[in-house]
Amino acid sequence: MNRILVILTIDIENLPSNFPQILQQEREVVAQWKKDGYLEQLFLRPTKNGAALILKDIDEEKANEMVKTLPFYALKKSIEVLPLIKDSEY
Repeated sequence: MNRILVILTIDIENLPSNFPQILQQEREVVAQWKKDGYLEQLFLRPTKNGAALILKDIDEEKANEMVKTLPFYALKKSIEVLPLIKDSEY
């Protein structure tokens, strides 16, 4: 089973006034990914400027398409989509 690590950093210096609504929309999208079986894990960063998501059962192209649908995508400072290979010894 393949995994994709997505590291999203948002620009917290320039948040729009409707940020709470965008946050709620973000949570809804991520909850749907979990329900659909694509999201394995979500880690929030203690600095509150982003998150790391582990996606499963999709390829890098699909992951790139999916992250563009995130409401936070418009607020991104940076985003990394990294395919992962499981070490067979662990």
